[in-house]
Amino acid sequence: MSELRRIPVPSSAPAPLVTAPVAAPKVGFVSLGCPKALVDSEQILTQLRAEGYETAKSYAGADLVIVNTCGFIDAAVQESLDAIGEALAENGRVIVTGCLGAKKDAAGDDIIMKVHPKVLAVTGPHALAEVMDSVHLHLPKPHEPFFDLVPSQGVKLTPKHYAYLKISEGCNHRCSFCIIPSMRGDLVSRPIADLMLEAENLFKAGVKELLVISQDTSAYGVDVKFRLGFWNGRPVKTHMTQLVEALGELAKSYGAWVRLHYVYPYPHVDQIIPMMSGGHVLPYLDIPLQHAHPDVLKRMKRPASGEKNIERIQTWRAMNPDLTIRSTFIAGFPGETEAEFEYLLDFLKEAQIDRLGCFAYSPVEGATANLLADPVPEEVREERRARVMLLQEEISAKRLQAKVGKTIRVLIDEVNRTEAVGRSSADAPEIDGVVHIKRSLVPGKKLTVGEFADVTVTSSDAHDLWASVA
Repeated sequence: MSELRRIPVPSSAPAPLVTAPVAAPKVGFVSLGCPKALVDSEQILTQLRAEGYETAKSYAGADLVIVNTCGFIDAAVQESLDAIGEALAENGRVIVTGCLGAKKDAAGDDIIMKVHPKVLAVTGPHALAEVMDSVHLHLPKPHEPFFDLVPSQGVKLTPKHYAYLKISEGCNHRCSFCIIPSMRGDLVSRPIADLMLEAENLFKAGVKELLVISQDTSAYGVDVKFRLGFWNGRPVKTHMTQLVEALGELAKSYGAWVRLHYVYPYPHVDQIIPMMSGGHVLPYLDIPLQHAHPDVLKRMKRPASGEKNIERIQTWRAMNPDLTIRSTFIAGFPGETEAEFEYLLDFLKEAQIDRLGCFAYSPVEGATANLLADPVPEEVREERRARVMLLQEEISAKRLQAKVGKTIRVLIDEVNRTEAVGRSSADAPEIDGVVHIKRSLVPGKKLTVGEFADVTVTSSDAHDLWASVA
């Protein structure tokens, strides 16, 4: 084997300078909004890390701050504006991105610049290149990118054992209460090979639960006419059913879970249910139904009717009795009569939704629903929301009680001195309930964060389960 050749320094050459290492520039990061915005934040942080920037843990320790905003409802807009104001007050050098960055007021002016004119730059959502251009302008990168500095799965803001996989951007629907398409645009599906590679890298890095997200998961591939792609040398269509099948097979090889969110109840979702019997594609569907009465759904410009939803839910549960259904609803939508609201309550009694969130309708600037006649008074909206949640407590308590005595598999999220906290197939992180597990003193029964455990359910309440190690 030849040795490395040494290059002598001529005696006339100046002595090499010895300099202290230059500290890497530090960027503070504030991430607000939904999991789709969280994925945008992860992509920005991954690129920052690749280019040699460090993440600051405080405003004072940052050379500049990036705030990823939400702009969906008024409360989210105010939270984002407050976060920008705090970052300006504490640091002074702020770049803003996210959904609020794409939002204008009634006069067509940029909302953020109108309230906070001292921000360095503003971009809309899913704008990695634009954000990085702004960072480079105000905080030059320390060196050329070396991607080996970044793990293959990228930088994640979630715990190590679960992660979100965003399969598309934007939405083709024009729901009257929603302004997401005006901020994120029409549906743009990611290539299926890119998704499968990202999923594999995440599983290799130790992710045990992959949460599939988008604005409309069921519509994946519509924009590219279900174009044929390739994964591991085999053809796979850019279609929800083939994506879920491929992810399920990949998850099985790593002993992991796949959970589906933002699924519209289109007929082809029926083909997904049989895939949930193997324990890797979880028997869980997050379906944003929003209402049940056909006239309200029509005013909302939703793509499905309440009657078909009941039939579909019943069909799915007949196919897989273990199926958990999560959904969200809006109470007090403009024009909603008491009879229409009672219809919603009857629907919920029949549908027996496992996990449910309900929001009192909140006008969103730019939404066409604001122009509808007969707005519902705020106190009535709140009262109806409370009635939905009271009914849901009864439904949830009954459905959870039926699990007492059963043995279920959980993914451990937390272990402390007295108990462990995990989630079953019925529990998505942050939005659903949890399983409290009494710590076992039996040898060989150690509970570890990020690992699975089989537990026996001993009791329940309206939201959570209690269990002991099986």
